[in-house]
Amino acid sequence: MTRITIPELEAKKAVGEPIVMVTAYDFPGARAAERAGVDMVLVGDSGAQVVLGHDSTVSVTTDEMLVLAKAVRRGTEHAFIVCDVPFGSTEVSDAQAVETAIRFAKEAGADSVKLEGGSEARLSRIRAIVAAGIPVVGHIGLTPQTAVALGGLRAQGRTTASAERLVAEALGVQAAGAFCLVIEAVPAEITELLRSALRIPIIGIGAGRVDGQVLVLHDLLGITEGRTAKFVKRFGTVGDDMTAALSAYAAEVRAGEFPGTEHQYAASDEAVEAARATLAALTD
Repeated sequence: MTRITIPELEAKKAVGEPIVMVTAYDFPGARAAERAGVDMVLVGDSGAQVVLGHDSTVSVTTDEMLVLAKAVRRGTEHAFIVCDVPFGSTEVSDAQAVETAIRFAKEAGADSVKLEGGSEARLSRIRAIVAAGIPVVGHIGLTPQTAVALGGLRAQGRTTASAERLVAEALGVQAAGAFCLVIEAVPAEITELLRSALRIPIIGIGAGRVDGQVLVLHDLLGITEGRTAKFVKRFGTVGDDMTAALSAYAAEVRAGEFPGTEHQYAASDEAVEAARATLAALTD
């Protein structure tokens, strides 16, 4: 099975066929996404919180992200793999950004990397990475890595200044060479305008119906604890099922019901006698 290509993703936009992306962080999640036939898998830096237990995405390191990315790559055959570059791995210079992107391409087999933001510095990083031959996905709107500067994890594009900034960033990211753009937590009216203006596909998350959608695997499966964002829809109750199964397991162990004879291996009489004799000899 061959992996989906950038021209195939572009063709989906051209004919209005929605692109399906899911954020996953490990081999089992990647296998599930592959079996479901998703088009793209994003190895998100949100793995910092979802699977590594950090307080924010800022804490995750490049080495940690590479471990997650390698697992996802091994779990997929067809899906196009996008990897987030973590905070601090591209901010210093274009050269640092290219070096980081190369690591994801060479060590993890990433098909592309994703960079947040649309400032001139970020556009310079996109241009440099694309020039090095590595495809880039842009990300504007709510950008978790720089959420503090945005006033927290809140929707963007709801004021005149914010909407104008988003339009400029979207056009800038496209001009810099990104082949795809993730837009997060932005009013649908704004993203619809951008969808008609951009050549590249737009993947939305809390941004209305654009060229494609992305959700975190753990969110859509109902594994994530506590409150989730407004744009999250739970398509399953896997978290509840996991808790129920673990509770049943614990109850059977404590009641002496598990393991049953059907879960145990049998030894021959000769093997038992040999073990008994050896034990007696070694403990006399």
